[in-house]
Amino acid sequence: MKFTVADLLDQLPASEPLPLSKLEKALGLSVKGDKDLLRIGIEALSRLGLVAQQDDGLQRLSNDTLIPARLRCSSKGFCFALREDGGDDIYIRDHQLNHAWNGDRVLVRITREGGRRRSPEGGVQCILARHTTSLLAQLDQQGERLTAQPLDDRLLTSIELPAADSKHLKAQPTSVVEVVVDRFPVAQHAAVGHVARTLPINGGVAADLDLLLTKHRLQSRAAAPRVTPKPVAADGRSDLTALPTLLLEAWQGKEAPPLAAVSLETLEDGVRLWVHAPSVAERVAPGSSTDLWLREQGQALCLGDHWQPLLSATLSKACSFKAGEAQEGLSAALDLDASGALRHFRFVRSRITVDGTATLAALEALAERKPKSRTLPAALKGLKDLVPLLEQLISVCSGLRQQRLAGGSIDLDLPLPPIERLADLTVPAPKAGPDGWLVELPAHHPHALLRECVLLAERALGQHMLALELPALYAVNPAPSATDLHEVVKAALALEIPLELSEEGDATAAELAQRFGATDRKRPLQQQLSTTLQPVQLSDTAGLHNLAAEPKALAPWCSPAMDYADIWNQQLLLTLLQEGKDRPSIRHKTSVDLAADSCHGAIDWPLLAPGVLVPYSEDLQHGLPQRLNERARALQELGNDLVAMAQARQAEPLVGQTLTGVISGVQSYGFFVEVPPSQVEGLVHVSSLKDDWYEYRSRQNRLVGRKNRRTYKLGDSVEVVIDKVDPLRHQIDLTVLLPEGEAELLDSMAADDDTGRDED
Repeated sequence: MKFTVADLLDQLPASEPLPLSKLEKALGLSVKGDKDLLRIGIEALSRLGLVAQQDDGLQRLSNDTLIPARLRCSSKGFCFALREDGGDDIYIRDHQLNHAWNGDRVLVRITREGGRRRSPEGGVQCILARHTTSLLAQLDQQGERLTAQPLDDRLLTSIELPAADSKHLKAQPTSVVEVVVDRFPVAQHAAVGHVARTLPINGGVAADLDLLLTKHRLQSRAAAPRVTPKPVAADGRSDLTALPTLLLEAWQGKEAPPLAAVSLETLEDGVRLWVHAPSVAERVAPGSSTDLWLREQGQALCLGDHWQPLLSATLSKACSFKAGEAQEGLSAALDLDASGALRHFRFVRSRITVDGTATLAALEALAERKPKSRTLPAALKGLKDLVPLLEQLISVCSGLRQQRLAGGSIDLDLPLPPIERLADLTVPAPKAGPDGWLVELPAHHPHALLRECVLLAERALGQHMLALELPALYAVNPAPSATDLHEVVKAALALEIPLELSEEGDATAAELAQRFGATDRKRPLQQQLSTTLQPVQLSDTAGLHNLAAEPKALAPWCSPAMDYADIWNQQLLLTLLQEGKDRPSIRHKTSVDLAADSCHGAIDWPLLAPGVLVPYSEDLQHGLPQRLNERARALQELGNDLVAMAQARQAEPLVGQTLTGVISGVQSYGFFVEVPPSQVEGLVHVSSLKDDWYEYRSRQNRLVGRKNRRTYKLGDSVEVVIDKVDPLRHQIDLTVLLPEGEAELLDSMAADDDTGRDED
């Protein structure tokens, strides 16, 4: 089927009916079979009260009893619907799933309201979009029945396969199969699929990557349209080529996305920070084939030592900044006062020349250089004339970071392990990522500098679009809930970590991050804190961006080679700069500067001609933020799996060895231990603790032995033996190594028990 229920609903306006023929065209349906399926879907949605069928077309109806959500299931069979509106998760019993699978977007109706300690319960009424259209599986032959058993144990199902696929059985257990779902389960009929191909389990780095791309259905993508990028207009641009300008780069992977450049000017009472973004939007017409293709890709994807780029090769080449070459860009002039606070801003279509590229090696050499040294390290030779600019930029960005942290933003010292195959994945992006926290970086790191500049420039655009009431794509990041933070506070107090709490016994996430950073249990405590922080999401409504310490609005636009949302906002900004009306009519001699914050509150006329904003408003109404969020979530899951696979592969040669790790989490069924050198996390199951019967004390977040009173708590160092590594499921089984005397005593007691049984 060429469309999902979500696609259908996104195309239907709530304001006026849409003719069926236009809906078919919007969904790209031309075959009779597809049109028949559309009519079946419309009829079902009509019965749910979501669509009204009228003589002049179809209209979407509002139904507050049906809640959009995403299913999250566990291997134990527990399923919750995570609401898109941020409300309480809804518990879904297995008989209320109605054949929905883990990851599916669904509409849920609440059947039982929640209580103080009980989640609300509900049932799936409609599957908006299937998350799993293909999967990795192992084959199971029972008589003449051949089924695929998903490797992902959160998929509580099996897939019926044709008998001819039994030929793939001989490849097990050294291989798994990719199964394509041909028909999802309906009524009493099971899901049906077929084997697409066999994939080796231990085929090396390239084979591991193929496995993960297949798992996440990202092993192939549509080819970019063969379209020459639009020529960029030269008129009306600000010539900034004389301004000393720097690129800040730390990525080294093949086809890494081009990044923004920065400049500094000294003012009488502060500095002017310039952020220059590659002007992708000027080369891509909104609604063109290239624009739609970029929208489908969503983001650039880092695969370690190489990237799956967002931009086509020709588009990337056309808009990338290169040292010594003049290039068109979109720039923001950000005026900062002596304390580093943003006073004014202005956006321009620009032309710049990059004077040099500051790499990680160059900035590390600058950090190690003695203040009064007359010699210049080799890594800085090419930046000789730009060293003063670099030193000033480091000072400015340090002030910006301090202001951001003071505003509630959170940096955590949780970098990825330095595993060679991870390469660029270990270098955080110079922008606010999907997590509700930023990786703490050294002050001289290129992306630490660029990150502060980009966050400030995107705060400026968010404020500008909000003040002018334009329909932007905003990035929002709510503050963590007090309830979640309270659990972290309890865990810290149980470890006797001194905290300064309010009268209600609470602390902010920023305060906890700072306090945890000064303890010997910093990493596990910061890991606990990170799970409470809200992710960054795109929205058509402005709101708090806690990560950037921005209370009102943040609109991403500085990284168009990384995220389609930045391209879309660039297109909107260009529309304002090129088509905006700076006065009520041509008879008025006084105009306002639409590119600057000075126009805020001074406009009482329509900024743009009727119809200019219609395509932007329609994109937002048709679910563009949600689709981009879905794509971002999928790519983040792949990134997490790439890291977990690399860690598991690092642990495989260590099976049977004893290592010292740190307890990173405690549950009733055991505790997790981070094991060096890859910081892979493994489970010590409570059943493997043979020396005593251990009780889980949730309030103290620890396991305690009934007899020996031995405790296992967060942050403790323990010696463990790696028993088993499953790289496909990223599962590592560990056993705690007891002190030598106790281990011998246990062995002796076990031997006596066996002897006694034999005599009996």
